[in-house]
Amino acid sequence: MPRISRVSSHSPDTLGGRHRRGRSRQLQGAQEACTSAPARDLPAGYGPAGGDPIIEARGLGRTFKSRGRTVDAVRNVSFTVHRGEIVGFLGPNGAGKTTTMRMLTTLLPATVGDALIAGSSLRYAQEQVRRSIGYVAQGGGAHPDHRVMEELILQAQLYQMTRRQAEKESRRLCALLGLGGLEDRQTKTLSGGQRRRLDIALGLVHRPELLFLDEPTTALDPRSRNTIWEYVRRLREEGMTVFLTTHYLDEADALCDRILFMNNGTLADEGSPDDIKRKLSADIVTIELNGYPEDAWRVLEGHVGIREMTVSGLALNLTLADGDRAIPGLVRALDAAGIPIAAVRVSRPTLDDAFNSLTGNLPSRQRNDLACSDLAH
Repeated sequence: MPRISRVSSHSPDTLGGRHRRGRSRQLQGAQEACTSAPARDLPAGYGPAGGDPIIEARGLGRTFKSRGRTVDAVRNVSFTVHRGEIVGFLGPNGAGKTTTMRMLTTLLPATVGDALIAGSSLRYAQEQVRRSIGYVAQGGGAHPDHRVMEELILQAQLYQMTRRQAEKESRRLCALLGLGGLEDRQTKTLSGGQRRRLDIALGLVHRPELLFLDEPTTALDPRSRNTIWEYVRRLREEGMTVFLTTHYLDEADALCDRILFMNNGTLADEGSPDDIKRKLSADIVTIELNGYPEDAWRVLEGHVGIREMTVSGLALNLTLADGDRAIPGLVRALDAAGIPIAAVRVSRPTLDDAFNSLTGNLPSRQRNDLACSDLAH
């Protein structure tokens, strides 16, 4: 029965039992290891919920053997995710995202390091970890001939919920995720967006504390993508923590409170989307003049903070780290020189610009396909 096999591979009752013996002693050692390694924490006061850590990864690493040589797919990855955050996990192909995601969801053992997920060790308490998380894979997995409610109830019962509890929670999720009225439909008759919302419901039916989403809107049309975004935000409003991978940088920019960038198997950078864009890219300040562009060039040449300056007709285009902060000084300098200004505008960098800067000017076709084929096999 492929459906039961698929779900039970992520359910707490069929995996992880071999670590029960001596667990208290092992957990103590794991917690000490996790608290001793350095982590990249949020700045003080940051975060929409300001909650306690729900993921504390410390020195995670994964090594594979390939053609007689050792490949370090993930090396010494440490980070913290706080309760109530939506965190995006980005990086180019082969960066180690999928490998890290599989380790965090107990689908792949770490070669070195550990992580506490909702207080439970990945190494020594996998059953507790699985009860605390929901995982929505990129490809989904609902049985095409099963009905929506049938799928949800089966998934809930695999987590030892009673029939009554399973039905109640399944109906709540159908209402929350816009599946009301579709409970008796076979899943193969659903649209792409409806199937994806069902996949998310299957990951939530046992009421986890943390939801992992792997490419939640791949192959969806723009309207369906926006619908998924709204539901993800609604989940966060209900207290859910969401950890997602995506190859749509606009999605990460719109949804995520914080972004973790992987590159070459290590955590290359992290921060809010605005912080990352500001740090890795730059603003473009365009000053439109009523005349004297050469004089304006001479006035601003060498001005502190200007990385690059070009002239286009009666306009100066200035590349700066923080355009808003620089504008008052630029305007004062030109005004003091008697150069009339017609208009000033700032163009913000995109997350794509930041990604391009971080990963070394990858070709656009590779930048637009960020998370499809990591070293995960």
